[in-house]
Amino acid sequence: MSGKKTRIAVNIYNDYYTLVGQEDPAHLREVAARVDSDIKAIASKNPGLDTKRKAVLTACNIMDDYIKLKEKYDALERENSALKKGTNL
Repeated sequence: MSGKKTRIAVNIYNDYYTLVGQEDPAHLREVAARVDSDIKAIASKNPGLDTKRKAVLTACNIMDDYIKLKEKYDALERENSALKKGTNL
């Protein structure tokens, strides 16, 4: 995108938030929908937790997923680089 900021209102766990970013509005809505889904999944398994703790657990789960994906991506990048050089890992 050309530096233009997108502002959209989203609902996450029954609260409204304004997301601001350079991404397409559909992307921001998808991000919000996934966070909402993840926090609701945590809430269904842990109904006694307050919202702050549900949010922190959701953030930890999302970060865990991100780190695992980043490690896989880095490994694939190394493999790709080695293949381009014509060497074995």
